[in-house]
Amino acid sequence: MCRILGVSVSGYYDWHKREPSAHEREDGELAKLIHRIFYANRGVYGSPRVHMELRDQGVRCSKERVARLMREMELGAKRQRNKPVGTTRRKGSQLAPNLLGREFGAEQPNQKWGSSTTSVWTAEGWLYVAVILDLFSRLVVGWAMSQNNDEQLVRLALEMALLRRSPAAEMLLHSDQGSPYTATGYLNRLAHLGMVVSMSRTGDCYDNAVMESFFSTLKGECVERSAFATRAEARQTIFEYIECFYNRVRRHSTLNSMSPMAYEQMMS
Repeated sequence: MCRILGVSVSGYYDWHKREPSAHEREDGELAKLIHRIFYANRGVYGSPRVHMELRDQGVRCSKERVARLMREMELGAKRQRNKPVGTTRRKGSQLAPNLLGREFGAEQPNQKWGSSTTSVWTAEGWLYVAVILDLFSRLVVGWAMSQNNDEQLVRLALEMALLRRSPAAEMLLHSDQGSPYTATGYLNRLAHLGMVVSMSRTGDCYDNAVMESFFSTLKGECVERSAFATRAEARQTIFEYIECFYNRVRRHSTLNSMSPMAYEQMMS
């Protein structure tokens, strides 16, 4: 092999016996930490978030070094982007103006909530997921899952949010114009609570961009990594992702790289 590669035999043995440099040893230890952090966070973190985890653990290193080691180990956040789809509006349904106006920030919890639904395929058929986010912290405050995308689904997500939070009257709740959100019973419930209803314009997914972003994250980091045999299996996986990882652990770029719960605790 030395002859084929044009390397002297003595040179090869010198290299073989050579001890790793201090920098190489440090790279080896850092690579172990990176590997542990990457898989502890479900393999969804890219180098910026891994670097933040290392920083919080007291490990000092550059972002470039973390990125290089992750490339060498072939570790990366592989996600598929989902093209937003339009909503179906029931003929003659009640509508509300777009009062949110793409102002997705909030100064305090329970000032603005965003809501929407998405679908997840299983071997038993579709499972529909309704979610409510507090726009202050991007915390999932309410969610529900059902084989039907109807008023009952979004009502259950709302009731969970009300059990967890105590929103004041005139809190803004934004959604699309899908038929579950324009159902008379649902709107009557919001009116009874004194909530201000805001709705995206027809077919404009950017009016509800925060929810589109959340569902893209949910599908890329959770749903698309599994093939669900049953709706129950999908429910369990999504529940665990939302409650154990997204709300409590996952770093959010708009929250100073903190998790939603950590951000709320810091700001309270």
